[in-house]
Amino acid sequence: MWIPVKPLPDAFVINIGNILKIVTNGIYPSIEHRATVNSMKERLSIATFYSPKVDGKLGSAPSLITPETLVLFKTISVADYFKGFFSRQLQGKSYLYVLKVQNENESG
Repeated sequence: MWIPVKPLPDAFVINIGNILKIVTNGIYPSIEHRATVNSMKERLSIATFYSPKVDGKLGSAPSLITPETLVLFKTISVADYFKGFFSRQLQGKSYLYVLKVQNENESG
């Protein structure tokens, strides 16, 4: 369900993407972003992207994995991540669920 959020005046908003969610092992949640047009006031949006190098690996940072904090996402090559992501035709967060690790104590 989409929830409308009233922005704070002069706010600077950063939307965290799926790659940062994977690297932080879910500590920083990614979001799906939608914007509506306001006919009374203009708004400036600037999209910037930062991605790891294509020949690298993508997975949870080892320093964030402990016996109490299990790894949440599979480690794959960055190239394979992007191939899989774009082949899903941008269907929301569905690709994150493909990369999710099923831990023993987790159901569903």
